[in-house]
Amino acid sequence: MNAVVLVLGLALLAAGGDLLVRGAVALAGCLRLSALLVGLVIVGFATSMPELVASLAAALAGSPGIAVGNVVGSNTANILLILGLAAVIRPLETPRGSFAGDGAAMLAAALICVAVALHGMLDRPVGLGLVGLLALHI
Repeated sequence: MNAVVLVLGLALLAAGGDLLVRGAVALAGCLRLSALLVGLVIVGFATSMPELVASLAAALAGSPGIAVGNVVGSNTANILLILGLAAVIRPLETPRGSFAGDGAAMLAAALICVAVALHGMLDRPVGLGLVGLLALHI
């Protein structure tokens, strides 16, 4: 029974992901925006919502380690596993300038994460600073 539920869940997850991507591509076409921009904003936020909810629930339950581990683990999996597998299946082509700018932002975010970890405290001012940097990037 558990295997059936697992397979069904994975199938629904794949179908939902496909619908999300198709909808984002259609939105980019309707608004005449670049698919990269729509992917970064719409798809990025939509796929991050489950991590946000899990991290908030963990933090409110008094388990901040789970919240931080969820964020770091999710981003590591997205960058190394998902992006890597996608590139293995089919090479990803993006405009050089877009990739360089977003790659620099990703590197900066990783370095900021290291700095926060070395600081040893992820408190309200640091959180507000991180949210502010996200708003600035968008």
